[in-house]
Amino acid sequence: MPLEADDQARVDEAIKESGADASENRVLVLNASDTQKLSPFTVICTILNRTIGSGIFVTPAIVLKSTGSVGASLLLWSFGTIIGMSALLVWLELGLSLPKFELPNKDDNDTIVDGGTSLQCVPRNGGEKNYLEYIYKLPKMRTSCIFGVIYIILGNPSGNAVAFGVYILQAAGIEGNDPTVRGLAVVCLTAACLLHAPWRKGGIVVNNLLAVMKALVLVAIVVIGFAASAGASFGHGPVHGETTDPKTQIKTSNFNTHSSFAFARNDPASYSQSLLYITYTFSGYEQPFYVLSEVYRRKKYFAKSAIAGQGFAVILFLLVNAAFLCAVSFDQRLNGELDMATVFFREVFGNELAPRVMSGIIALSIFGNIVVMTFTASRVKQEIAKEGILPFSLFFATSSTTPWAHLRRRFSPSSSSLNHQDEQSPSAALFLHWIFSMLMIAATAPTTPDIAYTVLVSLYAWTIEVLLGAFVSGGLLYLRLFSPDRRTWIATAGFKAWGGSTAAVIYTLVCAYLLVAGYIPPRSTAEYTIGVKWWIVPTAGLGSAVLGWGYYVGFRFGYPKVVRGGRVLVVEREALIVREHGEYVQALEHVDASWERRSGPGGWEEGEVGMGRMSVVSK
Repeated sequence: MPLEADDQARVDEAIKESGADASENRVLVLNASDTQKLSPFTVICTILNRTIGSGIFVTPAIVLKSTGSVGASLLLWSFGTIIGMSALLVWLELGLSLPKFELPNKDDNDTIVDGGTSLQCVPRNGGEKNYLEYIYKLPKMRTSCIFGVIYIILGNPSGNAVAFGVYILQAAGIEGNDPTVRGLAVVCLTAACLLHAPWRKGGIVVNNLLAVMKALVLVAIVVIGFAASAGASFGHGPVHGETTDPKTQIKTSNFNTHSSFAFARNDPASYSQSLLYITYTFSGYEQPFYVLSEVYRRKKYFAKSAIAGQGFAVILFLLVNAAFLCAVSFDQRLNGELDMATVFFREVFGNELAPRVMSGIIALSIFGNIVVMTFTASRVKQEIAKEGILPFSLFFATSSTTPWAHLRRRFSPSSSSLNHQDEQSPSAALFLHWIFSMLMIAATAPTTPDIAYTVLVSLYAWTIEVLLGAFVSGGLLYLRLFSPDRRTWIATAGFKAWGGSTAAVIYTLVCAYLLVAGYIPPRSTAEYTIGVKWWIVPTAGLGSAVLGWGYYVGFRFGYPKVVRGGRVLVVEREALIVREHGEYVQALEHVDASWERRSGPGGWEEGEVGMGRMSVVSK
């Protein structure tokens, strides 16, 4: 149900006062209204659209090349399902527990119980930004600066955009060159931004349609692969994935237990690289957490939707890997240059048109991945801007009424009045997202497209997924096991993870291993490398964190004294919190950021700078 009349009146009054008090140091950011929020189905599609990108088509070949073994690759993929589900459980416990506000205790019928207040979760966009800021509070703004630098620079799908250009040319049967591929990457990223900026709902509809289409494609691959293995012909006769037994030199099934592990490598770096790519492939679970304040009835539906989406993805990915190996021979895959999906279609259908069609499907799949990442990443960057730590922070923190909403109000005022609030889009944050996506593509221009793709994806995976993931899951372990308030945390957590701390232990250990393994040099005989020196990706990932620390030091100690004449940054985030469907939600937020002459060590105001005060509106 929408807001009660008195709650809606208070929201309207806050909007009116914001217009009267408008200044260059104050902005109003409206949250999505009840009718605009993301449904449980959209949450599932958001996970699927991010998870099903280029990874499931490209990564199986990378893993098979790296491990040199069908059996070892399938075991890694099976372990990857455990990693993906463990990570989701970590994010669910934190996402449904943070941030916390002191609010009246009310039941689902909005009746006050216990006659008092308590700390309760009110969802906010930003994902792990909120979790890291809560766990690593001191020194103030350090976490915001480090996370902000990392995510603004690396939190974009530039690697997938390069892959989009490659597959578009393959689908067209054109022998492309590097400038053409990068030009298509720019077009793809720009189109995604232009989709979300003028029409929020349109971007969501496209996201859902592409997610359903991609899921159906993978289901079709599973059916075709197992049917081909059973002897069905698709115009090219029956095909079978085979491996040559090293002892007898006889070709046997890829799934033969005697030969499937025969060529397994003993190079730790190859296995860690494979595990890194698999972890990245299963990382779509994070996306709805980035937009959690825009999710419909998150207490009732969100956990179920997220688990359903991630669970469907991990099971489907295991079946797709098995289907690939039903038709693609092990030796052929190691000697080929194409991804597994196009080889699969060539083997099954026996012509050159089928691989080109598959390349077009992969390109469309990658575009869907970019669409959802653009939608969610722009919200994270908007939240970073709200902390006042960026140049022109308030500009990038704003949301604006979309052109679609303006057109609807003009040409259909009766239908527009049914939705009390016009839809908003973080257009400025989308522009920031686009700028750094372009910079990342430009930074890899001296390399070939395949190297650019692997470097950008590896850098994103190692830094965003593994480095930040280690701090998030390790932080949850601290809250559960070592924090002075650990009993309170466990008792009041908004989601009780199965197995207690097990999921956090698993994901922390995996991330720690991948961080260390990133500095283990591969052997000279390693089958797969990313095309650059082995130490560049982990060093660049750590370098982004060091850059964030340096930004924090300069912004805290140097900038206020040298540029601002000793003034201090005063940031206040005033959230208006209301009851909606028996849950507390954030209806809007005022963000004030100004440099003022106040006392405080190191050029910073005493108190909770950046946390702001909170206003509660409820019956």
